[in-house]
Amino acid sequence: MTSPDYCALIPVAKRPGQRFVKGQGSYLFDDTNKGYLDLVQGWAVNTLGHSPLVMQEALARQAATLVNASPGFYNGPMVELANTLVKHSVFDQVFFASSGAEANEGAIKLARRWGQKHKNGAFKIITFEGGFHGRTLACMSACGKPAFEALFEPKVPGFIKVPFNDLAAVAAAMDDATVAVMLEPIQGEAGVVEASGDFLQGLAALCQAQNALLIFDEVQTGIGRTGKLFAYEHHGIKPHIMTLAKGLGGGVPLSAMLIDKAVSCFEYGDQGGTFSGNPLMCAVGQAMVEAVTAPGFLEGVNARSQQLKEGLGLLSAKYGLGEVRGQGLLLALNTGMLDASALVEKAMALGLLINAPRANTLRFMPALNISEAEVAEALGLLDKLFQQ
Repeated sequence: MTSPDYCALIPVAKRPGQRFVKGQGSYLFDDTNKGYLDLVQGWAVNTLGHSPLVMQEALARQAATLVNASPGFYNGPMVELANTLVKHSVFDQVFFASSGAEANEGAIKLARRWGQKHKNGAFKIITFEGGFHGRTLACMSACGKPAFEALFEPKVPGFIKVPFNDLAAVAAAMDDATVAVMLEPIQGEAGVVEASGDFLQGLAALCQAQNALLIFDEVQTGIGRTGKLFAYEHHGIKPHIMTLAKGLGGGVPLSAMLIDKAVSCFEYGDQGGTFSGNPLMCAVGQAMVEAVTAPGFLEGVNARSQQLKEGLGLLSAKYGLGEVRGQGLLLALNTGMLDASALVEKAMALGLLINAPRANTLRFMPALNISEAEVAEALGLLDKLFQQ
């Protein structure tokens, strides 16, 4: 299998030669009909795997009635999904967009608008080393990804980066111009690095004491990925703003910013987007949330998480590898001295799709409804991989 002789795509990513033509559940198939067990799922996007029936039905039903009404009007799926997200969360209002970067850009804009109106023009946002928030210029400015540091200068000012899980560093960085603290509860691109419960609870208390907003970027951790509907639920705290994408659309471009009504301060025209609240996308989002909140679904996520985590731990012990990290079905394995990128290539040859966010880290983000047999199959393929 080789890549096409000519491809008009701008080369922004190194892609393997396979061309995928079909997906079903936990499997992807290339144009030779070879199947691959997919533990990447579009980078934690495909909540129910590839082409789930509920998505097909939602798309067909909505496409037959209304695809695009304009963001200047209400539509049924937009209102239904917004009300559903509020019902299942601690938030009061929702703004829809198409990507995680757009949702995070909205959170940055709202925080700064709130600072203009309620904190004497405060605009600085504290973010974290290793953090990833998207690829718009403002979001890249907020990221703590080392590879972004020299790109596209000058970036947007006002982002102060401190070490992750270091509450004292956050406190030291705060001043009268600080309007918010923004973080991922689990840093995915950094290699699945979890914020500790004590750190998050301390952060919430610090933000309250300093009159600063707390922004949770749950683009990767939201919609059941960590074993609860939202990751903040693990820690008994209430952010002022939360962003969602990836799993919310289950494979279609959909994102959301959820907010406490106390920080709702946009005026007409401050925020918008051509596809904000698109009925076709919101219909799919509603189907995803209904599936994940159905009785017993999250219990299944946690059961498969335990199975995969224990299996990875046994492989690590067998082959002298490192720790297993993460929650739910967002897990990582430290590969020790082994080159994770090389392992990804070898795994693909075996028919297994995995991801290497760091040189010594493999990341696993399967469909949330992956079966017990499919997890066992994945662990068997990993065993073969480490034997090579």
